[in-house]
Amino acid sequence: MRYITAAAAFSAAFVSPLMAQERGSVAPKVLVVTMFAQEAAPWTENENLTTEIPVLGLSQDYPAVTCNDAGLCMMTTAMGFANAASSVSAVALSPKFDLQQTYVVIAGIAGVDPKDGTLGSAHRAKFAVDADLNHRIDPRETPDDWSDDTIGLGAGAPGEKPKWGSGTEVFALNPALAEFAYETTKDVPLADGEEASSYRTHYAEVAAQGKPFVSLCDTLSSDTYWHGIKIADSKERWVSLLTDDAGDYYTTQMENNATLTALKRADEAGLLDFDRVAVLRTGSNFDRQGTDQTAIASLQAKSGGFPLAAENAYRVAKSYAEAIMSDWNAWKEAPQVD
Repeated sequence: MRYITAAAAFSAAFVSPLMAQERGSVAPKVLVVTMFAQEAAPWTENENLTTEIPVLGLSQDYPAVTCNDAGLCMMTTAMGFANAASSVSAVALSPKFDLQQTYVVIAGIAGVDPKDGTLGSAHRAKFAVDADLNHRIDPRETPDDWSDDTIGLGAGAPGEKPKWGSGTEVFALNPALAEFAYETTKDVPLADGEEASSYRTHYAEVAAQGKPFVSLCDTLSSDTYWHGIKIADSKERWVSLLTDDAGDYYTTQMENNATLTALKRADEAGLLDFDRVAVLRTGSNFDRQGTDQTAIASLQAKSGGFPLAAENAYRVAKSYAEAIMSDWNAWKEAPQVD
């Protein structure tokens, strides 16, 4: 299937390899969004990102977007909602960039549901759901008949749809592009390690026990680094409620809905095309304890997943970026997905 977006009519000058001559701004083919130094490191070490473009409004820890001559750029937001939204907005609004034909890929680590993934596994997102825009009552004070201590904004009980909200609770990514990203990268060789393999024995789930793999799923965003079976079960019900049973989160992380909010605002301002945005998250840790652990023991354990997740986020996102960049004449006008 050929997927055509509203950007198909746009025909900005793209001068080899980076410079949009008419505006004198950098026009990346692919912009990779990472969140902290260890996620950015494989890109810096392997992609010859020698052009540094300082941007006002970026984190002082990561003050520049870096690019190479092939049209690949990478930025680092710093962790959490506030940093992610602020940094991505700064780049999207900067006159130094022309992003109207740019493909944006968020590529970072995450917690992973052991039913659906494992340490080092890579998960493409169809939906991104905010875990925190809701009411919460201390579980010691909730009514006896409540299944959760969290309810929708304005709702009267768990399971009821929110009555009001911010409009950023759920983002649906371009499904055709997400499917293309999955099909393009599902066979990418993924890093694994003995420490992670040993740690997986704490879990009974088939997915958790296996080697890393690539999947197509959904992701859950929260500034709170929560952990444990009871919270995870509640979050599963929350995702199902907000997506009308269409969503099933595999990964949980601290930035996606904030980053996507900034990108959506830029799309509405005509600065980029939200249909060109993709999300990838890789399993750095399980989001709950194993069968022989307490929640706190699991949270504090060294699983061996972190270095695998950072490396595999790079490998999978790199493969996706290469698929677009290697056939840029086709991709620059509109996403080309079969």
